[in-house]
Amino acid sequence: MADDKTPPSEMIRVPTALIPAVKELSRLHRQGHTIALLQGLEELISKFDSNIDIDVAPSSKSVLQLEEKLETKLEMITKKLELIERAISSNRYNSQPKQRRQAHPYQQPQVELLALPDENLAPRLGLSPSSLATEREKLTTKEFISWTRNRDPRGIGWEWNAKDELYHPVK
Repeated sequence: MADDKTPPSEMIRVPTALIPAVKELSRLHRQGHTIALLQGLEELISKFDSNIDIDVAPSSKSVLQLEEKLETKLEMITKKLELIERAISSNRYNSQPKQRRQAHPYQQPQVELLALPDENLAPRLGLSPSSLATEREKLTTKEFISWTRNRDPRGIGWEWNAKDELYHPVK
């Protein structure tokens, strides 16, 4: 699973005119808004004309035209970044309250867990349904919740409800 690691940051050269936009992109990425950021950038990049044939002499008319076009595109990028930032700050892309980021920066939002039967909870805790039932019968309710919390991958405690014969998550 060595491929799952986030690659180390790399230093890159950026044209001076792009520095403010790159800094803003970096800030949004560090805040964990990478998916929203990538979606916005993908829309912007698709609008660029990649079939430009230019003379690269610094004083050439083509370079001057390209600079003007780049300035226009940068203004468009800046406006788009402002829209993305506003959408993010208004929680349009992230309906969860802001939380401290976990070690894995691309973690999906937490899903509300429902009650589970023996056969679904047991594998989650690394057990067979019969060993889960054995533990439930020998421990007090409090002990069982604590015991399941220690075994659950998300640290959730589970409580048995005899009426519906399901395990319910305990917050």
